[in-house]
Amino acid sequence: MGISGYYHDSAACLVCGGEIVAAAQEERFTRIKHDADFPTQAVEYVLREGGVTPEDLDYVVFYDKPFLKFDRLLETYLAYAPAGLRSFMMAMPLWLRTKLHLPREISRALDGRYRKGIVFTGHHESHAASAFFPSPFEEAAILTIDGVGEWDTAAIGHGKGNRLELLKTLRFPHSLGLLYSAVTYFCGFKVNSGEYKLMGLAPYGEPRFAKEILETLVDLKEDGSLAMDMSYFDYPAGLRMTSKKLEALFGGPPRKPEAKIMQREMDLAASIQQVTEEAVLRMARTAQKLTGARTLCLAGGVALNCVANGKLARAGIFDDIFVQPAPGDAGCALGAALFVHHQLLGKPRAPGGRDGMRGSLLGPSFRNEEITATLDRLGLPYKAIHEEAELLRVVAAAVAAGQVVGWFQGRMEFGPRSLGARSILGDARDPGMQAKMNLRIKFRESFRPFAPAVLAEDAARFFELDRESPYMLLVAPVRAELRRVVTAEEAPSMTDPDLRKRVNVPRSTLPAVTHVDMSARVQTVDAERHGRFYRLLQEFRRQTGCGVMINTSFNIRGEPIVCTPEDACRCFLATEMDLLVLENCVLQQSEQRVTSAEEQQQYVASFELD
Repeated sequence: MGISGYYHDSAACLVCGGEIVAAAQEERFTRIKHDADFPTQAVEYVLREGGVTPEDLDYVVFYDKPFLKFDRLLETYLAYAPAGLRSFMMAMPLWLRTKLHLPREISRALDGRYRKGIVFTGHHESHAASAFFPSPFEEAAILTIDGVGEWDTAAIGHGKGNRLELLKTLRFPHSLGLLYSAVTYFCGFKVNSGEYKLMGLAPYGEPRFAKEILETLVDLKEDGSLAMDMSYFDYPAGLRMTSKKLEALFGGPPRKPEAKIMQREMDLAASIQQVTEEAVLRMARTAQKLTGARTLCLAGGVALNCVANGKLARAGIFDDIFVQPAPGDAGCALGAALFVHHQLLGKPRAPGGRDGMRGSLLGPSFRNEEITATLDRLGLPYKAIHEEAELLRVVAAAVAAGQVVGWFQGRMEFGPRSLGARSILGDARDPGMQAKMNLRIKFRESFRPFAPAVLAEDAARFFELDRESPYMLLVAPVRAELRRVVTAEEAPSMTDPDLRKRVNVPRSTLPAVTHVDMSARVQTVDAERHGRFYRLLQEFRRQTGCGVMINTSFNIRGEPIVCTPEDACRCFLATEMDLLVLENCVLQQSEQRVTSAEEQQQYVASFELD
């Protein structure tokens, strides 16, 4: 069993005989976004799903080497003393109380019933293992890029058969991930969760700061390694990501959270995105030269930058790439378990034609009997539709009619993307759907793009995509023939400082998923991985001629993706979703007894957490 936690996005994973049986993030159970505490409930779930007890486990493995990380913290604080005293005093109690005593904490979490050894793998070893071992490749170059592990911030590795080796690393404080996070912070978004907002903002700007970033902030080498001028940054020992010196370079203080987004922020987003893409491409070329491999595996938080991934896939450096669908710290729980199985125990690995992530549908599922019991207990009116064909007909017709549907089916996704199990669905052809879903359903910034889920066999009809993208981790251009020319009346809106006006200009026949640069973050949906979700898209295509839907995560801003039927009901009632589908049960918003916003909030608050 693999465990990650105490730093960011704690999770647990169970591997049996080399097969990934279950994996889940703690946040889905506690409802605390990016929960970093010990993953107690996630551990309970994976053991229950696998039908094993703590006594049955052969190994428990943790994704980090805490003493090595502690060494980095102490050395860094000493190097910056006395400037980092406040940060040091805040960090030390947790380290001295918990993080330096992980065997004790793990034993407590397992009720003292696990009495065998605990293995600690390196952070980037765990990332690398999470990408290579489940990949469909016999041999591959491996690239892991994140903020920081123990000391390393990026690594190039080589995987072959059942073994991998890290060949080259980048050391803290020089970090592509932390550089991106620093600009995220400066633009007023939350570090470790707002980076994807910055990526979504980038197409609205011009990369006019890219030259300053490359000439002043960072020296980017030809091999992709980088050296940062740390006088502009405060993250090694302070409580801020950036220093006052950066404010002078970028013309003023950081944007305050929730303040209006100005052109400066748009241009900074475009600039750091351009620099990041170039760094990733250089690292990838170096990885290919060092390994000679024709395929690449990616992991680490920067691997969530699907724009960079898409450009890397189209660059021709490698014949194929595989991106771990949970590339952040949560995925390290999985990587640590697989590292022990293959690398330390020498167990064979037999890569097939597809990856071993099972669609990343590794979380809990709920039977119809459990769902109806929940709905009856909550007093929510619903209709049970037991014939799948009729259920799919009803849901597809609702989406085609402009309704927004909460879709709850099968096992929950592992990783940050909703992939058709815990999703909110809408019509990608509807010009007003992006604004509607952002403001009335998700309660988030209007500029945020939505992703299209498309039948795998139809993907090339809509997008310039020559490969599958089942985990929504590649951005591809919308096909030229689907794009529309902006009219003279619409042209002024394209440069309006109000992003809402820019968003509302349709750019293609799929306006709700086409970003301002004519791209989309594509999920290809196939029968083997996605089951009922695939069949829903087939029915939607039968009704409309278009096998594409909006697929966004089933949650509202600031909350994790829903896990249980009760979570889904709470989210449904707190938003303006029209329809909720829980397996075979269908709830209409118009039929619920909540009649006012005040009553709605009181009713939702009355739910007991599972």
